[in-house]
Amino acid sequence: AIPTITTVFLADEGKREVYQRLCAKFFGRDFTVTTYVYQPPCCGAELAIEAWAVSGDTVRVSRQGPNLMTVAYNGLRWVYCGGVLPTTTSTDVYDQSLNAFGEMAQLLAKWGVDFENVVRTWLYLGDIVGDVGPKQRYKELNRGRTDFFQGIRFGQSLLMPGVERGAYPASTGIGMGGKGLAMSCMALLTRRPDVFLLPLENPGQTPAYEYGTSYSPQSPKFSRAMAVILGNYFTVWVSGTASIVDSETRYIDDAAKQTEQTIDNIERLIAEDNFLQHGVPGTGATLADLSKIRVYVKRSEDYLACRAVCERRFGNIPAVYAVADVCRPDLLVEIEGVAFAKRHVTS
Repeated sequence: AIPTITTVFLADEGKREVYQRLCAKFFGRDFTVTTYVYQPPCCGAELAIEAWAVSGDTVRVSRQGPNLMTVAYNGLRWVYCGGVLPTTTSTDVYDQSLNAFGEMAQLLAKWGVDFENVVRTWLYLGDIVGDVGPKQRYKELNRGRTDFFQGIRFGQSLLMPGVERGAYPASTGIGMGGKGLAMSCMALLTRRPDVFLLPLENPGQTPAYEYGTSYSPQSPKFSRAMAVILGNYFTVWVSGTASIVDSETRYIDDAAKQTEQTIDNIERLIAEDNFLQHGVPGTGATLADLSKIRVYVKRSEDYLACRAVCERRFGNIPAVYAVADVCRPDLLVEIEGVAFAKRHVTS
């Protein structure tokens, strides 16, 4: 297998350079695109690693520095961009957000990739619910994202026929220690006529981009999931999901029940009924089709209760559990994942 992207969850941000040197020593400096995140593993370890790889005789990998990699196979070209940090000297979250998005766009442009080809983003923000004067840091991140996304027509060349509106990428916006900001993303390019993108929304949740101003003056611009339909198969990139019904937090101060509701939301999001409501029959996944998950737990003391629910609902699945603040003060858990399944369509 060929390694592609890696996320390293660190308990001590001060040891980042130590682990960078170790990875370079054992795997080489161009081993993979790596994002280091200051999110302590819930189990008490110094670090946890989520590593992706791809295999196959037709796979071709090209690297351009430590932050950018392209993986091509079967007429698909995936571009991975990671470890992106703001280069501005400003400490303002809005300025840092615009700068970091701009850095990602410039990296992608080195491969001739427009930002409109991005299908998934990860945004890690230190002190995410902290206030900067009258401005919450997450709200300022949303303001920066909204302004940067202005005019970008995501996925236009690949959108599923019948999708009337534009699409936003799937995304996770999650807290981390410190006051920093880190980003990563993935983009897809293909000319295959049987490949389509389908942004998914949950019928039990208000789309995040339609949230009222009480949550954020500029709503979070992301889709609840992005489905990539490839002929008779499909992949669903599930955005960071929490215990929200309509637009309201459910089960305040109960981590176990929030975990149950979060998993219910994911289950409904990827289900065949929801694909049908989006105009795509014969397509749908179950929790058993998830290949991996990340579970962000706000309070370390909730880890065991949260994990027990996840193991009961998801079964034996690769998972990373990390301590991280969620984008609302009353949210205790957030979960993201990736599902792979076969379509049931007749020609």
